[in-house]
Amino acid sequence: MHKEDFDYYIFIDYSESLIGYIIIAKEKVNEILAKISKLKHYKGLKNKIQYLTASKSLFEKENLLSYLSQHRITELRKNIELCSEIFDFCMHFSKSKMFISIDDRQYKGFMKIASFIDNNRFKIIKEGQLKKDSIEYQLNLIIDTLLNLKRTRQDY
Repeated sequence: MHKEDFDYYIFIDYSESLIGYIIIAKEKVNEILAKISKLKHYKGLKNKIQYLTASKSLFEKENLLSYLSQHRITELRKNIELCSEIFDFCMHFSKSKMFISIDDRQYKGFMKIASFIDNNRFKIIKEGQLKKDSIEYQLNLIIDTLLNLKRTRQDY
């Protein structure tokens, strides 16, 4: 499927004791993609501190959070509350098609809760299934970076 097929992109990720999500409207995808080309997957980096410093500057300079329809980072123990927010969003936009990527470790639990949703409106995949360099992979780097900024106390 291509980005035109979805009205919203939802990315749920986890990092140590934190969990978070971002929601991006289709109309904002091209704008935000042009601004996040320097984001990388944190896990494979050698100079992590420099990367996070540069990423924090990028988020501030480009005002990246303003391109998100919704976002939140919270403690992992509040994952049910976070999922509830996402389902509320999905119910509010009941005619919209949505792409949902969820961290591999959270996938099974999420799918138990998500069993009631209309599979024709949603494509739900594990983060590990995102194809490197795809639009979805690039967008997922936003939540990955936000979580790492928060986790390392560079607050975002």
